[in-house]
Amino acid sequence: MDYLKKIDNLPTDDLEWNIPEQKQGAVNVVGGNLQNFRVPVKVTEFVTEKYPVKEVNLVLPEALKSKLPPLPGLKFAPATESGSFGESVELLEMIDLADYNLLIGDFSKNKITARAVASACKNSAKPLLITRDGVDLLAEEVAAETLMNNNLVIMASVVQLQKLLKAVYYPRMLLLTQSLVQIAETLHKFTLSYPVAIVTLHNNQMMVAKNGEVAVTPLENTGYSPLTLWSGELAAKIMAYNLYNPNNLMRATLGALFSR
Repeated sequence: MDYLKKIDNLPTDDLEWNIPEQKQGAVNVVGGNLQNFRVPVKVTEFVTEKYPVKEVNLVLPEALKSKLPPLPGLKFAPATESGSFGESVELLEMIDLADYNLLIGDFSKNKITARAVASACKNSAKPLLITRDGVDLLAEEVAAETLMNNNLVIMASVVQLQKLLKAVYYPRMLLLTQSLVQIAETLHKFTLSYPVAIVTLHNNQMMVAKNGEVAVTPLENTGYSPLTLWSGELAAKIMAYNLYNPNNLMRATLGALFSR
């Protein structure tokens, strides 16, 4: 099992060295619906305060336009009648204009938004990370070609990944009752078949998989708990580390786990 690496600590000095002193780059934090947009707002604030990103855009459904004052970086994409994202050229254009996109969730569950999310993951030529309920929507509309996007990072629970693999008729199953080695073997084979990167948690072990490699570290080493892991902060860190270290996704993603 040469593909499986157990890591207790990872110095991040080389990764942090690449974070510029002057503000650079543009990112989109995409999420929210008419009833709930708290996490997208909080994550946008976190990225703005924590990292030297020149342009941090909060992309919300336009159903929220009358509820928010004009703010720098606030953008709106066409919405469904229920107030969540609809399929639109405008959303895809916004995604293509950014250097990195974080689909952070709070999307609300409906078929139209699921198609919009899947379309973004499939068609984006820019790096994109999807997490939280965005993964559930992706699993509803995913096709095998969607997962051929080399720029896509999926941060998901094992249950969400189970739905995703089932949706593309992958011949191996992921189960909560499986051992760490069994989960790692499936992620190894899956990321050889599909060039996406996977970040997940199993038995209090963080797992990162890409191109057949699987790295594992105890959750306690990262400073997160099973609850805070899904707050959006770690996803934002992974986005930032990959934004400034674009040529080594695996190491940059692992570095984000250990950064403080």
